Amino acid sequence: MQTRRQLLNRSALVAMVAALGPLLPTLAWAEPLLQRRIPSTGELLPVIGLGTSRTHDVNLDDSQMNALLLVMQTFLEGGAKLIDTAPSYGNAEAVCGEMVARLGARDQVFLASKVSASGRERGLAQIEESFQALQTDVIDLIQVHNLQDTQTQLGLLRELKEQGRIRYVGVTHYIESAQDQLLDVLRTEKVDFVQFNYSVGERNAEKRLLPYCADNGIATLINRPFARGNLLGRVRNKPLPDWAAELDASSWAQLALKFILAEPAVTVVIPATSNPRYMADNLKAGSGPLPDARQRQLIVDAFG
Repeated sequence: MQTRRQLLNRSALVAMVAALGPLLPTLAWAEPLLQRRIPSTGELLPVIGLGTSRTHDVNLDDSQMNALLLVMQTFLEGGAKLIDTAPSYGNAEAVCGEMVARLGARDQVFLASKVSASGRERGLAQIEESFQALQTDVIDLIQVHNLQDTQTQLGLLRELKEQGRIRYVGVTHYIESAQDQLLDVLRTEKVDFVQFNYSVGERNAEKRLLPYCADNGIATLINRPFARGNLLGRVRNKPLPDWAAELDASSWAQLALKFILAEPAVTVVIPATSNPRYMADNLKAGSGPLPDARQRQLIVDAFG
């Protein structure tokens, strides 16, 4: 049940959306997002999520919050769920918690955060702060960020999972040179999720990491799908190829995301954005046909 504050905030957002009118994207035409299962439970997740690194580090009273609220509304209306954030992303955790609270949307989202501390006490203190920032009693997923003090923090996360305070545990990294370390952890530690970088321009995960996750029932979150914007920079002045229509793709970003989603071991890809139009564009990649081997090679060549 929504509180009076949530209803007032939601009404204000609806009024703002109405005022902006045709400037905002509409998703009424869109097909439902493809969903994939979390192997450890069978729970379904829409394949497009939302990253918040850099884009969501704003003050709660900042004018940028308006745009981020519109991103969140577009995200929810498009049928997406997973929001990935972290204590190390500045104010992003608090911004995510506030947006979800204002929209009364806690039951609609899957909140993923991280722990990036050394030692049990510091790890627990940081996690408690995440509960407060996200304004929730249960966090869906907490991941050991960049393999920092992995064994200690995974032990702590498992305790919290047993207590029902978190639902899933995982580990993360964001550079290809760390993917062998991720594999070593996955071979010795039982986790529900692993998050890593994978894109048209960074394909190392195809060699061993993605196949291992597929064979061993580990859900995957894909970060840096545009290689921090470098991929889209390569094609900024190039027209979209005619064959993109075969994939119902109307942008280079959609082609880049569809390339990733064509890998069946990918569970959710989490592009970050503070622009509602880009959010709507990203969501389009999660429906319609995905590229086959020939089309994936065309995408690789086009971004090359």
